[in-house]
Amino acid sequence: MKEQCRKWVQSHLDQGMALVCSMYEHPELGDQEFESMALLCEALEKEGFAVERNYLLPTGFIGRYDSGKPGPKIAFLCEYDALPEVGHGCGHNLIAAIGVLAGGAYKSVIDELGGEVRVIGTPAEENFGGKVRMAEKGCFDDLDAAMMIHPGSENRLGGRTNALMPLKFEFFGRNAHACHPQQGRSALDAAVSTFVSINMLRQFMEPGCFIHGIIKDGGEAANVIPAYASLEYYFRAPTMAYAKELSRRATACAEGACQMSETTLKTSVYECPYEDNQINYTLCELLNRQYEALGMTEIQPVDEVPGGSSDIGAVSYRCPALHGYIRICGSEVRGHSREMAAATISPQGRLGLQNGASALAMCAVELAQDPQLLARVRAEFEGKTA
Repeated sequence: MKEQCRKWVQSHLDQGMALVCSMYEHPELGDQEFESMALLCEALEKEGFAVERNYLLPTGFIGRYDSGKPGPKIAFLCEYDALPEVGHGCGHNLIAAIGVLAGGAYKSVIDELGGEVRVIGTPAEENFGGKVRMAEKGCFDDLDAAMMIHPGSENRLGGRTNALMPLKFEFFGRNAHACHPQQGRSALDAAVSTFVSINMLRQFMEPGCFIHGIIKDGGEAANVIPAYASLEYYFRAPTMAYAKELSRRATACAEGACQMSETTLKTSVYECPYEDNQINYTLCELLNRQYEALGMTEIQPVDEVPGGSSDIGAVSYRCPALHGYIRICGSEVRGHSREMAAATISPQGRLGLQNGASALAMCAVELAQDPQLLARVRAEFEGKTA
């Protein structure tokens, strides 16, 4: 059955690359991926999936096929939002095509295996947390496994991510002419004092944490005391609990600055918070076996040092999740770059599509054939999220 999945992917590779190239040529930002959604849904419908557009989110979708026999519910996740300026510099067009081909390949054998296959379109990963919003609505709660593969410069079984807490500080003071500053209360002074104070927190953080911040608004004219200013921050940490602790300490800095400057403060979560990614090592070992069977080399283990942040973390707290990586370029190519986007439509990108989709479908076959393996995956998930 694994060989049948591989042959199915090979026979549908041109259609998969057509999806990759079409999204590359027409990139769409998060929550605006209407053309990409339609393109992917049409591809799934051609393969016999029951497809629901606008699923939970305006640009979300789900394709389902139920064998009618007992068995696991396995989902392949698609991302398809692009970045400003660089288009698909994170390779989400390739992620989407990998998910569609993996779903189609697994569907070709599921009637013999039993269970259900889903291909889920999860939009707006970059900034707006499509998976977080879908998780909150129960999208992943009944799954036995949710899997995806991300393109990059190495073959890797997975990696930890940092939790992310985005916080906005808004300061409200009183306008006055700059020649009569005693009549005003400077919101900018409060913002600058907060910015400096938060910078001082950096040496007192746990290792592996990050604080990124900007002055978003600081006034309109040099001769007017600003009545409004704002800061936007990302607080990243290996766990959400510690990311919230950093944001609490930063809020205390802002409150102190407001007392000093006689201004007032408003705080808000201005983007979607991301959970850290719970690694399921049983699924990672399963992916490793498929990579080896496909003849892939230089397979790297799970990266235990958290890097950036991703909304896959929200999925990993609701069901066993796999977020692997596949090489489509050399290490000289940076993520979130035009060069990475170009790599998705290169011969290496085509090979990444073939191997990535085959590996995921083969993982699903093994999960469906081996109840003990499936039980180990579930036990590891439940042990970590208890």
